[in-house]
Amino acid sequence: MREPPANGSDERARVVVIGAGPAGLMAAEALAEAGLRVDAHDAMPAVGRKFLLAGKGGLNLTHSEPLEPFLGRYGARREALEPMLRSFGPEALRAWAAGLGVSTFVGTSGRVFPSDLKAAPLLRAWLHRLRAAGVRFHMRQRWLGWNEDGALRFAAPAGEESITTDAVVLALGGGSWPRLGSDGAWVELLVKQGVGVAPLLPSNCGFDVGRTVAGPNEGGWSEHVRSRFAGQPLKPVALVFAEAGFARQGEFVVTASGIEGSLVYAASSFIRDAIAAHGEATIHLDLLPGRDAENVLHEVTRPRGPRSLSTHLKSRLGIAGVKAALLHEVLPAQTLHDGERLAASLKALPLRLARARPIAEAISSAGGVRFDALDAGLMLRARPGVFCAGEMLDWEAPTGGYLLTACFASGRAAGEAAARWCAAHALDRHAK
Repeated sequence: MREPPANGSDERARVVVIGAGPAGLMAAEALAEAGLRVDAHDAMPAVGRKFLLAGKGGLNLTHSEPLEPFLGRYGARREALEPMLRSFGPEALRAWAAGLGVSTFVGTSGRVFPSDLKAAPLLRAWLHRLRAAGVRFHMRQRWLGWNEDGALRFAAPAGEESITTDAVVLALGGGSWPRLGSDGAWVELLVKQGVGVAPLLPSNCGFDVGRTVAGPNEGGWSEHVRSRFAGQPLKPVALVFAEAGFARQGEFVVTASGIEGSLVYAASSFIRDAIAAHGEATIHLDLLPGRDAENVLHEVTRPRGPRSLSTHLKSRLGIAGVKAALLHEVLPAQTLHDGERLAASLKALPLRLARARPIAEAISSAGGVRFDALDAGLMLRARPGVFCAGEMLDWEAPTGGYLLTACFASGRAAGEAAARWCAAHALDRHAK
């Protein structure tokens, strides 16, 4: 890094990073490595609040699968994200963590975690390195946009402040987890500047169920399911959403109003979009993914003598608890007592979903700054010298390390592009 002049003045370009999550911190690191003065601002009282909470149960840093299928996880935004992910992808991210003294390992599912599973030690080591590189942090500073002179406006504890800078990196997050700072308040500020922003939508989210046979007329679970089974996992199960060609085995949780969990999150973007298009979406659940249809039919139609249907299904197929409850919740009586139709339903139980849960409850969000509003360096076409990174960009990905990896990669790309911008424009730096 270039040192400031011996006379004490510092004529290096100054860049402000707004948002001190993974994308913003990675942008700050890239800028500091380029020899620029870097000030990081965040509305929260401490750095990386969402990052720390996301890692509370084990920080899933990235994923170990080969790069080609890894890139495919970003769906329609693969083309836009691919250059960044090839430049700073899973292997580069693991090497970067090792440079901070944090070793990683691959779990049984292919997910990559720090050896101690914790986010806090990595963040502490990272912040120590950033501060040593000269990055200055300014907390409780909420960005308010620009004033008439083009200076950045911040609401600070002592009142409003204005800051003039050579370039800006915005890494303000999406709309999920607003209590940790990602509240989407920046959308209106950028739209006023003529920036194209796709509406923020919940991603990796749960859903409310629609009308069921046993539920109330307005939709939702019956009181029996709500009171006895909310919070219980449904496993093993396969979820099929034929409209999107989605079929995967895993588990999820029944909630008081619907369903959520890893298997639901994996299909959430398809389900959400289908509900937007058609008003509702119907998924099918294979409650016995380890058995073929012929075997299920054979067991269901076995003579059961005086035993009840519930006892018969439990003894022959292990259907009990929440799985049994869902059968009675969704299927009419005539289907329950028709062996062939019941067997088919055990392999493809239809479940109507009415709406996604609110974005504040979602793990992440879709939508954001459109890529056609940015140049190849993630700079806003409508505001030269302003770069965007992280979840505020218009992309989404499933859980499993894909979200964090793209945040890191886009943050680094934006920081490097901002450094090039400063070098190319040789801006007037006196009094900054």
